[in-house]
Amino acid sequence: MKLELTTTGIAGLLALSALAFALQQITIDSVTPFDPWQWLLQASLLWVYVWYQVWSHRLLNRPAAEQPAFATLGAANRMTVMRGWLIAATGGFVFMPPGPGVVAWLPALLYSLAAILDRVDGFVARRSHQASLLGSHLDGVFDALGLLVAPLVAVAYGKVHWLYLLVSGAYYCFHLGTRWRRWRHKPVKPLLPSKLRRTLAGFQMGMVAVVLWPPFQADITVIASIAFMLPMLAGFVVDWLVVSARLDPARSPTADILTQLGQLSRQLVLPLLRLITVALVPVAGWRSGFVPADTADWIFLLVLVAALTLIVLGLGARIGALALVMLLAWQAPTPSPGLWAHALVCCATAILLLGGGRFSLWQWDDVWVERQDGAT
Repeated sequence: MKLELTTTGIAGLLALSALAFALQQITIDSVTPFDPWQWLLQASLLWVYVWYQVWSHRLLNRPAAEQPAFATLGAANRMTVMRGWLIAATGGFVFMPPGPGVVAWLPALLYSLAAILDRVDGFVARRSHQASLLGSHLDGVFDALGLLVAPLVAVAYGKVHWLYLLVSGAYYCFHLGTRWRRWRHKPVKPLLPSKLRRTLAGFQMGMVAVVLWPPFQADITVIASIAFMLPMLAGFVVDWLVVSARLDPARSPTADILTQLGQLSRQLVLPLLRLITVALVPVAGWRSGFVPADTADWIFLLVLVAALTLIVLGLGARIGALALVMLLAWQAPTPSPGLWAHALVCCATAILLLGGGRFSLWQWDDVWVERQDGAT
């Protein structure tokens, strides 16, 4: 496996060099400044970090600690390493202004591919029966790295609020905190598996990938980033209370309170939020003075009606909420959406993250979000 890892590291550097050469040819006559060699230096340093993570933890390439190691990385781990390469290439655009022409689309393309592979590699690992400790370790490391470099690019492009970088730093602060507690010989409790935690983390990557695409307006994506950020940070706070032995979610009355809050959200808050979201759409449209003027506007309205139907009936409320947020970001009613449009984005984001709740006719999207693809 050492030969495979060495070859992978060299191939990754060669691929970055080839992409840098292509970027130079694309931007050579552009009036917009873009330095492909700065991009190559940054991306290469990140790729070295990615490769080092794989190399230094190669002995984890086994199903469990007491079982023999796999002879090769396997298809799933290769996809995970590819995801690391895509994140490194995305990180090359940090500290750089948006590139000219098609170059401005590259960060979104690279990170979107990384987000897709984040879902696919786990499916391949479970279906091929090659799930490994290495893949689990790399998945967490690359998730954190991606949520560091991609938001930095998004902040530089004005697509997310700078406060979103708190999410980027939360993972590293959390792990530094646990190490500090162990160094001080303080108790460190294990975290129980959580579908909500995994769901929120996955949505963060998807959100950043989407907002990086140039057609989506910053006036909406900045508000969406705040709405996505708050539950994620709240989750980190709760997890820290659990790890630091200040909160035991398995013990009453804490368990009872959490259960009651979950039931209240599902039974009352989320159904009410679906109705509020639908009601906010005509209010936001009226306050902005939006009137359909051409075919594109009428298509926009048809898709909007379809999204609202999914939300109000619960026929895939998450999909409807996602479509609604993307529609607003793609074609906001005014150049500067007002308070009502911002409230609409926040409500739709809450449905996207938490689901439709009670009185939903078909919650297939909830099942898809919460399941592990490829699990038997």
